[in-house]
Amino acid sequence: MKSYLFVLRKPAHSGAYVQEILDIILTTAAFDQEVTLLMLDDGVFHLKKNQQPDRLGMKDTAAIFEALALYDVNELYVEDESLAERGLNLSDLGLPVKQLSRSAVAEFMKQFDVLVAG
Repeated sequence: MKSYLFVLRKPAHSGAYVQEILDIILTTAAFDQEVTLLMLDDGVFHLKKNQQPDRLGMKDTAAIFEALALYDVNELYVEDESLAERGLNLSDLGLPVKQLSRSAVAEFMKQFDVLVAG
């Protein structure tokens, strides 16, 4: 079994990209691969509570993020500095996450067989 790290950098509801990457994540996990997600930069907005994408005519992806656990995707990480730079903290997020400092991200990425960044 290979270990996959998906790095999400783009903001939530930034077009078809979000739905496509979530489909890839779920498909990878469905084939019993080890999947971990890391949210950097504007990617931290994916987990923000109380989003209202319908106001923008976008699909709400919160349910897909909540379903990740059903696919055994339980390792969600956020970069501390990305949260702070966007005025967010852990209580603003809708799912439990683990935190990484910016200085630890490069070393963290080395432990995975496959890195998918978007």
